[in-house]
Amino acid sequence: MLRMENVSKTYRHRGRSVTALDGANAEIARGDFVSIVGPSGSGKSTLLLMLGGMLSPSAGRVLLEGQSIYDLDANGRARLRRRKIGFVFQTFNLVPYLSALENVQVPLFLAGMDEMAQKDRAAALLDRVGLGDRLDHKPSELSVGQQQRVALARMLANDPAVILADEPTGNLDPETSRQVIDFLVDVNAEGRTVVMVTHDPRAAERAKRVLRLDRGSIVSERPGRQARGAA
Repeated sequence: MLRMENVSKTYRHRGRSVTALDGANAEIARGDFVSIVGPSGSGKSTLLLMLGGMLSPSAGRVLLEGQSIYDLDANGRARLRRRKIGFVFQTFNLVPYLSALENVQVPLFLAGMDEMAQKDRAAALLDRVGLGDRLDHKPSELSVGQQQRVALARMLANDPAVILADEPTGNLDPETSRQVIDFLVDVNAEGRTVVMVTHDPRAAERAKRVLRLDRGSIVSERPGRQARGAA
């Protein structure tokens, strides 16, 4: 479903060339759950942004369902993201002046959905993450864990086939982190493909596969707990 072919990314920083990815290759099948781990600066977030059509490579190709993402123009990539990809980030990226309901409605509005249908779907998703009684609360009126749950509901708004999660438990306490990973395991069981960048070894182990990056290259792969049949 997702494939990277000899992907490299080089930046210019203060007159120096910095390599974030160096000939990375990866194949992620439909319904897979892959954790990406590695030291800071190893290229994990760069890899995730490239898979999501948000950062073009310096060399190589990134494909989603056989479509070379960066052969599309910016509008084409935006349409692809709206149809097929859901994102969740460590920083949540909620709009501070919108309610929880309105934050989840944003991708539905961008997709052109009818307003009442937007509200119904957003309310159902918030109820799924246990926030059915917090629809009118703004982010500042919610706990950190509740804000992440709003972000998880928004992630599912466009019914994505692919979920990309960048440090989704990074700001959370252990119990809330476990709940977030449980949620990702559940949506993966529904058939969605999940790719998660994490520094948390316990979170990484919940995946089916764990890929390790170092200095911009995928240096190892091992099965996670799901693949080993652990609970």
